[in-house]
Amino acid sequence: MPRAKPTPPTLVLLVRHGQTPTTGKHLPGRAPGLHLSEEGQRQAELAAKRISELKKVDAVYASPLERTRETAAPIGRARKLAVRIDRGLLECDFGDWTGRKLNELRKLGEWNAVQRYPSGFRFPGGESFTEMQTRIVTAVDKLVTRHSGGVVVAVSHADPIKAAVAHAMGVHLDLFQRVVISPCSISAILYSMSGAVVLSVNSTGDDLTSLAPS
Repeated sequence: MPRAKPTPPTLVLLVRHGQTPTTGKHLPGRAPGLHLSEEGQRQAELAAKRISELKKVDAVYASPLERTRETAAPIGRARKLAVRIDRGLLECDFGDWTGRKLNELRKLGEWNAVQRYPSGFRFPGGESFTEMQTRIVTAVDKLVTRHSGGVVVAVSHADPIKAAVAHAMGVHLDLFQRVVISPCSISAILYSMSGAVVLSVNSTGDDLTSLAPS
């Protein structure tokens, strides 16, 4: 009996949205109405240019929030692809912390748990980091299955991307805060039947066409 052909690997490019007027100042979470700043728009165009140089891109996805859709839009235009919305790519639900200033949150006793014991922390009235990681990993798994052997762009947010990268690397969630994901950075993960290979993390200027496992 002939052997079944192995499932080809799928490349997922996790793109963080571009800079907004509140980046580094507030915890916007899922609050609506936050758009890219002028610098964020410039970053999105640069990310689109980098992705346009790839031989192929099969699909572009974004979380439902304005800042991710605005980041995905130039990527979709560059590849002549409609941007699809995927709620699995949403920002973490920060609950009662949504919209608060970061310099105020850092003074809270709970902030230490956010940084050092995220696997045991739930945002008051919101999501736990564990739930967030399960959600983003499940969403990425579905995209890999849907576009087997292809290249998928998924525009999301810093914490979900950090959690997805940590999962792909086999790093415990309590260490995921050690990963840095800058605005409009691209993190590339190759998914195959033998597991995930992290090709790039927080890339903001490298040539994406050279990404390949060694």
